[in-house]
Amino acid sequence: MRSVFFQKIRGVYAASILTTAAILIDSAAHAESAHGIAMYGEPALPQDFVSLPYANPDAPKGGAIVLGNTGGFDSLNPYIAKGTVPWQLRFFTHESLMGRTQDEPFALYGLIAESINTDEDRTWVEFTLRSEATFSDNSPITVEDVIWSFETLGTEGHPRYRGLWSKISSVEQTGPSSVRFTFGEENRELALLVGMRPILQKSQWEGKEFADAKIADIPMGSGPYVITKYDAGRSVQLTRNENYWGADLPLRRGTNNFDQITLDFYGDSTAQDEAFKAGQVSAQREFNAERWNSRYDFPRAVAGDVVKTEIPHKKPSGMTGFVMNSRRAPFDDWRVREALIQAFNFEFINGALTGGAQPRITSYFSNSLLAMQEGQVQGRTAELLAPFAADMPPGLMEGYVLPVSDGSERNRQGLRSAIALLKEAGWAPVDGMMQNADGESLSLTILLAQGKSEHKAIADLYLGALKRLGVAAEVETVDNAQYVERTGKFDFDVTYYRRSLSLSPGNEQQFYWGSPSASMEGSRNLMGAQSPAVDAMVDAMLKAGSQDDFVAAVRGLDRALMTGRYVIPFWQFTTGRIAHVKEMKYPENLPIYGDGPYYMPEVWWWED
Repeated sequence: MRSVFFQKIRGVYAASILTTAAILIDSAAHAESAHGIAMYGEPALPQDFVSLPYANPDAPKGGAIVLGNTGGFDSLNPYIAKGTVPWQLRFFTHESLMGRTQDEPFALYGLIAESINTDEDRTWVEFTLRSEATFSDNSPITVEDVIWSFETLGTEGHPRYRGLWSKISSVEQTGPSSVRFTFGEENRELALLVGMRPILQKSQWEGKEFADAKIADIPMGSGPYVITKYDAGRSVQLTRNENYWGADLPLRRGTNNFDQITLDFYGDSTAQDEAFKAGQVSAQREFNAERWNSRYDFPRAVAGDVVKTEIPHKKPSGMTGFVMNSRRAPFDDWRVREALIQAFNFEFINGALTGGAQPRITSYFSNSLLAMQEGQVQGRTAELLAPFAADMPPGLMEGYVLPVSDGSERNRQGLRSAIALLKEAGWAPVDGMMQNADGESLSLTILLAQGKSEHKAIADLYLGALKRLGVAAEVETVDNAQYVERTGKFDFDVTYYRRSLSLSPGNEQQFYWGSPSASMEGSRNLMGAQSPAVDAMVDAMLKAGSQDDFVAAVRGLDRALMTGRYVIPFWQFTTGRIAHVKEMKYPENLPIYGDGPYYMPEVWWWED
């Protein structure tokens, strides 16, 4: 049965929360093997499920599609910090012990592992591997591969993998095909996170430096696709593995249907758009409602060779905007950050670029049950936040809202508020420029990746407001490799920021904005958040024993992040928009998470 949280997402409010019954089978408190696991309650799909509810189990195999990216790449290893990698790779080529469904907030089902065991408090988790699970070279996946993968990723891999390894106190082989992980802290999500780590082949890396892999050192995977050709920086060809061991698993039935997927790279989004119009790219996602409504009238679309599909979803908005680097002055002062938020004329910019069609992001989890509530904080969330109220910027307890302008270009009220905040922070206008007591001018640079025309358009409109405010601002555009390097080292004042969030936030939140990650190069904590309130809310969320406590902690986290004033929010994407060739088809049933790499192209197929 589905948990109360999932039922609420569907609009059905249950009377109670189902909890997982831990069945003891001996004095050592071993839990009964299960085909799946959920964060709270039980997984929705029964042991004998045929396929994912949003997949077509009878989807035909065949066809070849081309997807476009901007920029380039110099690595094909998505598991190390070095290099720029095509972002789609890890969704196509590698698998984990368990697989996730896009129709439940957080539930996993067996993939490489045929079963999962854990105790009631989830202090340990044990997996039994499938005997038929193999890498793409047909060699079996062993417990030794699993243990090596966790240790290697946890010590030499990309920083996103290292947090979990630090929470594992031991890993041991418990049988010919079983492995147990024991945890060193109270955190019920860890049992699920272990199930989601990619499994690599140990023998491939004997005598090689994993963290210093060259582009030709393509990691051996066990997934449905293999890289069969690449042209460095320009294209990658993935071919469906006809001998893929997991093709008939319920989790995989009706998925990964295209025979070939090519990733082509273009200098900028304009070049990619033209390639799509010319039929050189098969599908592209559109994130601008105004363009969606007005710019898809080119000949192939008019002729019906290209169709537009909208995919609604029920996931949180996440955060999209300009992030300010609070590690460096003057962005270490919340009043300066709030002034820059006040100066950003959202209503005017939104009208100019999207026709006003897309609503603003109002918090990190807006558009969901997890979003902070308006006004004075209440109930359990108030209890969690109260110890931090005195040390946080205004708005934590009484409520924080973003400014709303009258939509005119001048935004006089916003600029007046910004000037007052800057004066309070020690800045005053001198000859039309904001200066501090040392005579230093207030200046900033917005760092952007090359080819992101919409980001540049937003920045250009914002520069006009900053100039009127007396801030010396400019835009710096760099190529993708430089952008990845600089943001990874936190070498920027302000930059574009996109952080997708789910209905089941967990340990990754520490990597996104926990205090330890603020100084960890390569982490997702671009804003440099080092907030005891944020850390405490993440900790409370991870230790929550009930859905109500979990929701209260996430709402507290949302408030702490918003009142931290780290990001200037843009508009949210409440509907996925995909323009694609008419031969690309998709199932009628839609997952609650809507579009994403686990939806298009994973459950789509080709039909002439």
